[in-house]
Amino acid sequence: MGASLRVRLMLGAAVMAVLFMLALLPALRGAFVIALEQSIQQRLAADASALIAAARVENGHLQMPEKLPNEEFDNLDARQLGYIYDSDGRLVWQSRSSRDERLDYRPRYDGQTHEFLRITDGEEGEFFVYDVEVDLLRGQKAAFSIVTMQPLADYKSMYDGFVNQLYLWLGAALLVLLGLLWFGLTWGFRSLRGLSAELDEVESGSRDRLSDEHPRELLRLTKSLNRLLDSERLQRERYRHSLDDLAHSLKTPLSVLQGVSETIAARPVDREQARVLQGQIERMSQQIGYQLQRASLRKSGLVRHRVQLAPLLDNLCDALDKVYREKRVRMARDFDPGLMMPMERGALLEMLGNLLENAFRLCLGHIRVSAEVRDGCCELRVEDDGPGVPVDQRDRILKRGERLDTQHPGQGIGTAVVKDIIESYDGELFLQDSSLGGAEFRIRFPLL
Repeated sequence: MGASLRVRLMLGAAVMAVLFMLALLPALRGAFVIALEQSIQQRLAADASALIAAARVENGHLQMPEKLPNEEFDNLDARQLGYIYDSDGRLVWQSRSSRDERLDYRPRYDGQTHEFLRITDGEEGEFFVYDVEVDLLRGQKAAFSIVTMQPLADYKSMYDGFVNQLYLWLGAALLVLLGLLWFGLTWGFRSLRGLSAELDEVESGSRDRLSDEHPRELLRLTKSLNRLLDSERLQRERYRHSLDDLAHSLKTPLSVLQGVSETIAARPVDREQARVLQGQIERMSQQIGYQLQRASLRKSGLVRHRVQLAPLLDNLCDALDKVYREKRVRMARDFDPGLMMPMERGALLEMLGNLLENAFRLCLGHIRVSAEVRDGCCELRVEDDGPGVPVDQRDRILKRGERLDTQHPGQGIGTAVVKDIIESYDGELFLQDSSLGGAEFRIRFPLL
């Protein structure tokens, strides 16, 4: 069985949400890296401006104060590094914080004013570098490169913390999004649940047609189903009326023939011909009755009927007890009193009536009717303590297309009607020995 439409849509939306989050993750990381590098550049530029403000030139030589305004440069344990190079790339000054560093960096004095870059040193690791060229210091001509640096490792923990938080935020956002999607789909599918409830009512027979109180997208479907329901209902009514008309039209000719046969039977010389004629009239009457019952007891294609078994069985047993009063038949029941059979009332009445009539007629005095629902099927058993059905006759009875009435003229058409009703409801009929000593008719109907 396929998954529900809501689950399929939810799975599709979940996949799209996950793909969106996966695409969003590198974009957010890239944006954070850009913002981080911009803040680092601004800080290093501010440090370089502090060095420029503290520097002065005397007799063409650079002079730096003993104590700089930015204490980070004077702290040996600090990670803020400062360097000053002349136009030839020679180091002319470095901060105390950089005394222990062995970086191989050479500025390019090429008139580019300033640049921000990242360098890698095999021993010291990676550094952010801000290099600004100075042509004038306090109004005097000068040519220096002011360089400030900071290790990349100082920001590594900040970046890792942001990435971890980003995973948590996106994960939480994904869960919230999926919850909102599920809520939205549940709310949006209320109309489908309403349509499904109305279809259940139509199948159970408590509603004739679907209402028009549905979204526009479903109105075409509901109108088509209503047209189908109306068409099926009208067709069934016309079919029943036609069958009734046929039965009435045939009843009179058969009665006339029956009267003629009785007149002929009064003459001794024609008694044998009258007997044959009466037998054929009886067979015609049985066949007409059989075909009428067979045609009128087909199940509906759209309506799913359910009938309580116990009250219907009470009515049948009361009638059969009067017919077979002298046998004093004991009826045993083994089923839940509230059990519902998945059949139309008329079909169940005809099927069970034929089975019980055979059981009452052939039993010695004991009949048992049992029913249960299991494995998605409704199972019904009718058993008796009579002579049973010979083994060599069972295949003929159960074989599709074989009927007892064609094998035994004048014996009735009950089993054939029972088989046709069962087949019209996609059921199965099994015939076997009963623990009571007679025959057991076991019927299985699928629960739709």
